[in-house]
Amino acid sequence: MAANSAEARSSAAEGEDVSRDSLWVAPEESPLTVVAHRVRMRYKAPRTDRKPRKGLVAKLLPRRQMVSVPAVRGVDLTVREGEFVGIIGRNGSGKSTLLRVLAGVEPPTSGLVLTSARPQLLGVSAALLPDLSGAENIKLGFLALGMSQQEIDDRFEEAAELSALGDALDLPMRTYSSGMGARLKFAISVMAEPKILMIDEALSTGDATFAERSKRKMDNLLERAGTVFMVNHAPRTIENVCSRVIWMEKGRIVLDGDTKEVSSRYRSFAYRLAKDREDEAMRILRDAVLEGEAQRQASQLTLPDPVTEPEKKDLPDYEPDPFQKIFTENYEKKSFSSTVFPTAHDRSTDTHP
Repeated sequence: MAANSAEARSSAAEGEDVSRDSLWVAPEESPLTVVAHRVRMRYKAPRTDRKPRKGLVAKLLPRRQMVSVPAVRGVDLTVREGEFVGIIGRNGSGKSTLLRVLAGVEPPTSGLVLTSARPQLLGVSAALLPDLSGAENIKLGFLALGMSQQEIDDRFEEAAELSALGDALDLPMRTYSSGMGARLKFAISVMAEPKILMIDEALSTGDATFAERSKRKMDNLLERAGTVFMVNHAPRTIENVCSRVIWMEKGRIVLDGDTKEVSSRYRSFAYRLAKDREDEAMRILRDAVLEGEAQRQASQLTLPDPVTEPEKKDLPDYEPDPFQKIFTENYEKKSFSSTVFPTAHDRSTDTHP
C-alpha cells in the first residue's frame, strides 16, 4: 500500500512537471515593456428607443440619441520582458479593445500607455490583398513591415512553412477560410520578430501541426526577451501557453495572476452562467473581484491624475458600471442591489455551497 501510494505521488509529480514544462515561465526580474495607467476607453454611439409611442410624443421626440459606451474602465497594468500574458473574459468584456489601446491602434479616452518598443497587433501591420496569392501576400506583408529584399528572401520559406498552408499558398487569398487567413497573418507578423506582439484569437485556428509550429516560434520569440499578449475565449488554450492570465469583466480587471488559478476561477464562473445559476456565478465573481484588489493596487503607478474629457459634453452611459460598488470606495449606497454585489462585510458572513 505504501509503495503504491509513493508511486502514485511520484507519477502525479511527474505529470505536474510535464504540464508546467508546456508553459512559458515568466522571469522573476526583467525590465518593464508595457505599462498602462488608469486607461479608459469610451465610444460614442447612437441608441434607438424601441418602446412603442403614440400621439404627439411619437412625432416630436427623436427615437435615436447618442450614448457613451464604456469599453475599458480604469485599467492599471505592468508587464515585463519574457512574459506571455493571456486575456480572458466574456464577449463584451473589453479584451480586444484593451489590446488595441495597448498596441496604439486606438488612443485611450483617458489614461496613459507606455511601451519600450512599438507593439505589433497581429494582422494590423500587414496590408494583405484578397486577389493576390498567399505567397505574394507574404512578400507584400514583409514589405509593409519594413523588411529589405534580402530579409524577405531569407524569411519567406520559414513563413510559408509556419503558415502550414501547403499548396494553398499559390491560390488567391479570397479563397481562404477565416482560419487560413489568420494563420497566414500570424506567420507574417512573427517573422518580423517584434519585441511586443499582440494576438487576438489567432492561435485558436488551425490543426495540431500549426499549433506546435506556432508554439515553437513563440518560444523563440520569448527567449529573445519578447513580450506577448493573447486574447482568447477558451481558457484551455490560454492555460496551454501563457505564463500569466488577466480576467476581464465589463472593462475591469477582475483577477491578474497565476495561469491555472485565474483560468480555473473563470471557468467556474462561466460554467455557472451557462447553467443559468447566476447567483452562484455572481458570488464567484464578487469573491474574485475582492481577492484581486491588492494586485490592482500594486499595479497602480504614482503619477498625476490623467487629463479627462470636458464634462460639459458628457453623454449618458449606455449602462451603469456594475463594479462600482466593489471597485470604488465612495459610492452611493442605493446604486446597486446588495444581493448581486454584496459588500466586503457581507462577504464574511456568506456561506458557500
